[in-house]
Amino acid sequence: MDEDMEGGNLGPYQDRPRTFPIMRSKPYTPWIFRVLMGINVRVLFVILLLAFGAIFYIGASTSPIILFVFSVCIISFLLSIYLARWVLSKDEGPPEMAQISDAIRDGAEGFFRTQYGTISKMALLLALVIFCIYLFRNTTHQESSGLGRWTSAYVTAAAFLLGALCSGIAGYVGMWVSVRANVRVSSAARRSAREALQVAVRAGGFSALVVVGMAVIGVAILYATFYVWLGVDSPGSMKVTDLPLLLVGYGFGASFVALFAQLGGGIYTKAADVGADLVGKVEQGIPEDDPRNPAVIADLVGDNVGDCAARGADLFESIAAEIISAMIIGATMAERCKIEDPTGFILFPLVVHSFDLVVSSVGIFSIRGTRDSGVKAPTEDPMAILQKGYSVTIVLAVLTFGASTRWMLHTEQAPSAWLHFALCGLVGIMTAYAFVWITKYYTDYKHEPVRTLALASSTGHGTNIIAGVSLGMESTALPVLVISIALVSSFWLGQTSGLVDEAGNPTGGLFGTAVATMGMLSTAAYVLTMDMFGPIADNAGGIVEMSQQPESVREITDVLDAVGNTTKATTKGFAIGSAALASFLLFSAYMDEVAAFAHIPFKQVDIATPEVYVAGLLGSMLVFLFSAWACSAVGRTAQEVVNEVRRQFIERPGIMDYREKPDYGRCVAIVASASLREMIKPGALAIVSPLVVGFLFKILGYYTGQPLLGAKAVAAMLMFATATGILMALFLNTSGGAWDNAKKFIETGALGGKGSECHKAAITGDTVGDPFKDTAGPSLHVLIKMLATITLVMVPIFL
Repeated sequence: MDEDMEGGNLGPYQDRPRTFPIMRSKPYTPWIFRVLMGINVRVLFVILLLAFGAIFYIGASTSPIILFVFSVCIISFLLSIYLARWVLSKDEGPPEMAQISDAIRDGAEGFFRTQYGTISKMALLLALVIFCIYLFRNTTHQESSGLGRWTSAYVTAAAFLLGALCSGIAGYVGMWVSVRANVRVSSAARRSAREALQVAVRAGGFSALVVVGMAVIGVAILYATFYVWLGVDSPGSMKVTDLPLLLVGYGFGASFVALFAQLGGGIYTKAADVGADLVGKVEQGIPEDDPRNPAVIADLVGDNVGDCAARGADLFESIAAEIISAMIIGATMAERCKIEDPTGFILFPLVVHSFDLVVSSVGIFSIRGTRDSGVKAPTEDPMAILQKGYSVTIVLAVLTFGASTRWMLHTEQAPSAWLHFALCGLVGIMTAYAFVWITKYYTDYKHEPVRTLALASSTGHGTNIIAGVSLGMESTALPVLVISIALVSSFWLGQTSGLVDEAGNPTGGLFGTAVATMGMLSTAAYVLTMDMFGPIADNAGGIVEMSQQPESVREITDVLDAVGNTTKATTKGFAIGSAALASFLLFSAYMDEVAAFAHIPFKQVDIATPEVYVAGLLGSMLVFLFSAWACSAVGRTAQEVVNEVRRQFIERPGIMDYREKPDYGRCVAIVASASLREMIKPGALAIVSPLVVGFLFKILGYYTGQPLLGAKAVAAMLMFATATGILMALFLNTSGGAWDNAKKFIETGALGGKGSECHKAAITGDTVGDPFKDTAGPSLHVLIKMLATITLVMVPIFL
């Protein structure tokens, strides 16, 4: 830290340019990017050309559909490069803004390096465990089709590591753009509200296109490589319908990294936020993001590592898990129905998400043009502008989804099946829209629930908490009804599609729910854009406040920040809904995998069996214990921040009148070390619990004559944990978002405005809701999907 800055020897603080100490001596760049930047441009061009040639050769040797997927993904990457260049071409504003942005960037990149270094070591250890399990397991269905035991072990462990690596890159991309776009949004807000909105949306769009494109092309490359390498469908080798099961490790690797990224980033961002608010806003009465608050830089860093890096890894994992589970179910159905060419049913998810990249790009570019000029509050509601873009995306998604089903799912055995599946996709798209609308209703202060919550703050802190908890509980009803209707209707549409097995039994029901899940995620790139918009706008507001820009600029960023809170909440609701549907698919894939390992049918789990029921209770308990540990981790870390901020205000009284500089770096260091330490326990609980339950009940089944008891216990645990986790995540996310926007509503001047007793009560509610909405809630839906993927990968332990 600079001694002059530390000692406050730069003259009167308010009369000097805003200067802020950096958190690292030099910016951090991952080694892979340093290597690439060190290569001669011509050599790099040749290497990329050869790599693309190899990819397209493998794709051409697999299927023309894979070539189409590769082409769309590469075009989307080029488009994302254009968006990045457009955003980075915007100016960073006055020097004080750039200095604050540099401090945020250095803190975020430093934490990312340390956090992902820890995660990578755990991933390598787990890959070794997976390799050993597959090496010493019983003969499987895949091996009987020509896949050797060593090859099976190598393939699964390598897929796990590739999924973990791609998930880490997705997280880095999310953070990379956010720490560079925040200051450009702040600068744009000095000129125009519409321009600030457009910069934030396009920055989020860059990250979204890269994350979704990587998820799609990663699965496609893995599929094509295995297809060519293993000689699939050649005499004496594996059938193409068995190939998707080899991709499960990829989904598990993505889930593993997403869980720890969400935990570590969530603990970081909310501990810093809570500590800053409790001392700064409540005790000292200074504004949010005031430069006198020692925890403010840590808070702004947290927005990037928690809401951007973690969310990028999260949605990458969601899409990868959904694609793989749908491919497994499509392959299984095609095999049972004896469809002559099952490729369309297997690769359909990749095509859907390729079109997702196309339609979401159109939605992103539909938000354009600067209609207002000068520094003034926005004349248009930013949420309405984002909703228009979403509406454009949805209309195009409906059209492309229908075309995809006709192209990929038409079969002579059931000529009308594609139409049924197109309707399943429409159900999924409507479900996604319903989730976005429901979450917006419960978290946007333009609607009654949040205004009622704000009104409850006028009678004290206790009534605010009661109203927020009751609102969160109530908000679980409509989403569960929507999920239930979507599951039942899509299953029925699939069952009546005309696809039957050799015995004449309908077999399309489960694939119908898979198609509905794909429909729900068919606009994932645009939804992720809206999600990334939130923390970028939040950071922009913090930079405006810290650099002491005119109040009119802060008004613009405050509106964008409030909209960002709503978009973040809607994305979390969207992610929970997709997790519910994807977990149902992964659960079905788990039962198929158990049957393949055990060589006996495994279609039902009887929860009336005491051991199975107990395992289910353990699954529900896991959700509550995981949530408790995540929230308490935020609480303990926030206590450290509160004590440090109080110490600085006491020992440096000149901070309050700008005569002394706060020690921002100390708070960053406290939060970074504590969040890395605290993320281990809940993360380890999530990984170890299903393995321990499956192994112990397997031993119990051995001595009680129940050979599949371990597999049944894990199935019950997964079912109960999914149901409980969905409800808990809905409650935590919605109540937290509502508390935050109730505070924002009061800060607009309602019910006494900033500094009033009503405002202080709302801050208390927001403080309670912080670990709910940004740590425990988002981590829960990742937990649900990780439980499904880990049980699918670790089946040998349970048999």
